[in-house]
Amino acid sequence: QVQLAESGGGLVQAGDSLRLSCAASGRTFSSYHMGWFRQAPGKERELVATIIRSGGSTTYADSVKGRFAISRDNAKNTVYLQMNSLKPEDMALYYCAAALSGIALGMKPDYWGQGTQVTVSS
Repeated sequence: QVQLAESGGGLVQAGDSLRLSCAASGRTFSSYHMGWFRQAPGKERELVATIIRSGGSTTYADSVKGRFAISRDNAKNTVYLQMNSLKPEDMALYYCAAALSGIALGMKPDYWGQGTQVTVSS
């Protein structure tokens, strides 16, 4: 079991950058595939990015490709989401998620953080 805690959200202007962090408890962090989701009011929850246990493979939603980058540091039990060139449409509550299965991560992760708010003004 892991517990996840996001941080790094805030209010920025369009074109700015933010780096979100997700700190995991426990000593089994490296056993989990990790991902970032986001949800804006009135919209479906969206999978933003994923990264496998080792960090050797990543995926991104088309809407963030080229702008966002997911990474992890297993020694620090932390996963990151670097967000560049932020747009107003990126405004959402961002959630960190973990799953033992890569399939489960994309469908319904085993664990969720509580979310961190990203607000982008134009």
